[in-house]
Amino acid sequence: MSCLRVVLVRHGQTQSNVDLILDTKLPGPPLTGEGRRQALEVGLDLAGEPVIAVYASEAARAQETAAPIADAHGLDVVVLPGVHEVQIGELEGRSDQPAVENYREVYQAWMEGELDRAMPGGGETGQQIRDRYVEALDRVRSTHAEGTVVLVSHAGVIRFIAGQLVADLDEITAGRWLLPNTARVVLEVDHDGWRCLSWPDEQLIA
Repeated sequence: MSCLRVVLVRHGQTQSNVDLILDTKLPGPPLTGEGRRQALEVGLDLAGEPVIAVYASEAARAQETAAPIADAHGLDVVVLPGVHEVQIGELEGRSDQPAVENYREVYQAWMEGELDRAMPGGGETGQQIRDRYVEALDRVRSTHAEGTVVLVSHAGVIRFIAGQLVADLDEITAGRWLLPNTARVVLEVDHDGWRCLSWPDEQLIA
């Protein structure tokens, strides 16, 4: 039975990550020196995989992370609209504890099924994020019926969409565990739906 495997990779480190700043606007900051090193490392890690396409969000950090992966396979990075990070409205650029707690409160509401909740001050709802991300994945599926593709995206949306697509994925795994820079979540899809094959440091399906 043919299936499509999607390796979701979080981008490498940015200065906003170092400074713990909520930073989601596009195109966003570039990678730090450490982030570039991480990107090279993930490129080497995935060099032996049978990758047929490499996608990245519209964010500069995602495209920079994707470049070494694509280079290892002689491919171009394809920019995929719709898989960018959660847009957080008035929380953008903040690092104070009230902002972080507000973000977490709304995000947790999404994980509990309240997809109509929006990030404050014009931020996105969970439903808007689900709609745009699933539409982007559908475009990938229409291009590749089988094989392995890499998609470099962002921690918040990777955790969220994995929980949305995989019905039996444990809530704690999908919604509460942080994804380190360049961590990978492996999903698989066929006519029976989506499955999660692996989460960072945890194999979910043999």
